[in-house]
Amino acid sequence: MTITAFETTLYQNLTPFFTEHAFALLPEKKQYRRTTPIGFQNVILSPSFYGDETILEVNFGCRNEQVEQIAQQFLNNLPDFRPEANTLIVSIGKFSGFQYFRYKIQSEDDLNAICTQIEQFFDTKGFSFLDTACSLANLDRLLNEHPAQPCQYVYNQTHRCYKGLVAARLDHNPYFDGLIDSYRHILIRQTQNPYEQLHFERLIAYLQHYSAN
Repeated sequence: MTITAFETTLYQNLTPFFTEHAFALLPEKKQYRRTTPIGFQNVILSPSFYGDETILEVNFGCRNEQVEQIAQQFLNNLPDFRPEANTLIVSIGKFSGFQYFRYKIQSEDDLNAICTQIEQFFDTKGFSFLDTACSLANLDRLLNEHPAQPCQYVYNQTHRCYKGLVAARLDHNPYFDGLIDSYRHILIRQTQNPYEQLHFERLIAYLQHYSAN
């Protein structure tokens, strides 16, 4: 995995800040990551290059190991990807209410200013969200509060149905049976794929007999 000159400068700017907050740089995964007792938190930096302009998207999120250990058995992800999967992921733009927001960089001054903005975002909002988001109670709330609407903290809404249901079961959500019906209807509407529906029914059967020891 080659690292561009832009990324090298970006990492030089941001690494002291993220190191201070116990996030390690994983350049091959283009992210900063902090291991937690329940999984990990991460900040993913995705630059795209257009001539003199660089567009930078910053996503951040977390993984709950208990939720992913169950969900990944039923999702069609590649085995290598399963330990890396986020439970929640959202861009700074989307989190702040701007659907298509990206950082635009044309000079070193732009880059310095944007790194300061990124640090301020995490100091004021990002880290506090990450510190609470992946607990079972918060996952259950964030994924399942409005089951009929897309969840802004997940890019793949099919996966949201799986992970939402797992979180609900582990969190003893009293509306678990209603969520089964909601997500079943969503999956039938979203994917005309009988295999997908079969996998989901297998997850439901698994969760109905699941007891955390």
